[in-house]
Amino acid sequence: MRLALFEPDIPPNLGTILRLGACLETPVHVIEPCGFPFSVQAVRRSAMDYLEHAEIHRHLSWEHFLAERPVGRLVLMTTRAAVPYTEFRFAPDDILLFGRESKGAPDYVHAAADARLLIPIRPGLRSINVATAAAIVLGEGLRQCDAFPRSAAAAPPAQ
Repeated sequence: MRLALFEPDIPPNLGTILRLGACLETPVHVIEPCGFPFSVQAVRRSAMDYLEHAEIHRHLSWEHFLAERPVGRLVLMTTRAAVPYTEFRFAPDDILLFGRESKGAPDYVHAAADARLLIPIRPGLRSINVATAAAIVLGEGLRQCDAFPRSAAAAPPAQ
């Protein structure tokens, strides 16, 4: 499973998602341009010392991402979807795509998605923070695929 961020706007959110990816052994694809100069300094505070453990793939544009993307379904998380993520069957090679914090994903990104999902939230509220949304959906995807990292203490006994 992979995370992909379309033109992220907020450095601390990107840093938090990079930390999430590092901890859960999930590669993170950053589709530029970002709404800020993408640098270690921009994300260091929220990513902390986890950056060196994160697998980061940078793509210069949406077109570059499409040309370079790994195999797997493109699963767009969007408030414009009708299907809740809890009703979706995730696959180990899915790419979980999240739009910009300020504008979401444009129509051409929606058109490229193999699936469009939403996180059900309280009526009248707009959306959940992108880093929180990534954690919620990635957690469900990893749970369904039994793909959480295993610590030595949690590993099944050898037979």
